[in-house]
Amino acid sequence: MTLLARLLVLADRVSEPRTAYAHCDLPCGVYDPVQARVEADSVKAIMEKYNSSSDDVFRARALFIKEQRAELVKHHLWVLWTDYFKPPHVEKFPELHQLFWKATKAAGEAKHTTDVAVADDLLRQIAEIDRIFWETKKG
Repeated sequence: MTLLARLLVLADRVSEPRTAYAHCDLPCGVYDPVQARVEADSVKAIMEKYNSSSDDVFRARALFIKEQRAELVKHHLWVLWTDYFKPPHVEKFPELHQLFWKATKAAGEAKHTTDVAVADDLLRQIAEIDRIFWETKKG
C-alpha cells in the first residue's frame, strides 16, 4: 500500500465521529488536587530555604522559583475549579466558591511573601478542596 493510500485510510478513521461520555471535558482521572498541593509544598519549602539562607544570589533565585510555583498553584486550582467542578458539586458543597477564591488569593499572596504561615494557610485550603474533591468522586 502506498503512503498516500495509508494516509487516506488513516484520515478516514480519524474523521469518524466518536461519542465520549463524561461529566467533564475529559475523563475525570486527569483532575486531582495533588498537582496544586505539590506546587504549594514547593512554595513552602522554598520559603523555608529562603528564610534560612544569607546568600543573596540563592535568595534571589529562590524568590523567582517560588513565584513560578505559586503561579502554578493558581493554575492547577483554576483548572480544577473551571473544568472539574460542576453545578451539582456546588449545590452539595456551597462553600466551594469561597474556598477556591481564598485558595487562589493565598497562592497569589504566596508570590509576594516569604512568610511560611501563608504557605501553611494555602496548604490547609488545598487540603479542604482535596477532601471535597474526593467526596465528589464517591458518586
